[in-house]
Amino acid sequence: MTSSINHEKDAALGYLLLRATIGTNIFVHGLSRILAGPSHFADALVTAFQETPLPTVLVRLFALALPWAESIIGLLVLAGIRTRLALIAGSLLTLTLTFGATLNQDWESAGLQLIYATIYASLLVFRHHNTFSVDGLLQNEASKAGAP
Repeated sequence: MTSSINHEKDAALGYLLLRATIGTNIFVHGLSRILAGPSHFADALVTAFQETPLPTVLVRLFALALPWAESIIGLLVLAGIRTRLALIAGSLLTLTLTFGATLNQDWESAGLQLIYATIYASLLVFRHHNTFSVDGLLQNEASKAGAP
């Protein structure tokens, strides 16, 4: 019995650590770009995508929105708020970044995006271990409120 309880706690702790790590990574990606000035990042991305068929205005708009999207998604994943939605949003953002990286023939970045995609997919599959989170806390409180 104790072994089973410890296994569940370890799974929940492992889930927390992986979720917090990717959440921190994505949140700080966005925050650092916001603090450095979103237009600075946008200018660099526009330059990097000059040789692709993407319109400059589209690249610039995406680059200006990306830091905010990363910050919001990262913070939601980090805290475990609306975890399912945040993981799906992070996965879709990663898919978009993969499209851009491959279109730009930046195979190193495209390869790194596969790591993010794998982590997002794993977190989504094992979301039942999302005990140590805001979602878990709210679910626990709702269970207590519904108990006789």
